[in-house]
Amino acid sequence: MSKAGSALKQVLESYSITQYQLSAIMGVNRSNFSRWLRGERDPLAEVVVEIYKALKSLNPKAASEFIHLYLGLAPDEEV
Repeated sequence: MSKAGSALKQVLESYSITQYQLSAIMGVNRSNFSRWLRGERDPLAEVVVEIYKALKSLNPKAASEFIHLYLGLAPDEEV
């Protein structure tokens, strides 16, 4: 699984956010979103930023955890 997909899957599960919610906010086709989660595709760097922004609009803690997981930082490390 891709780093972004793994981080995203973990955050969605932890914060009870659905693929549908996030893909709708981002304006992304759910099939593309699903491919990220399965690790079939890696989102571009610009899309990772959009994922962060969309998560932040739903739950700022989820957005922070996503970035920390994606970058491989400890929860208390600053981004």
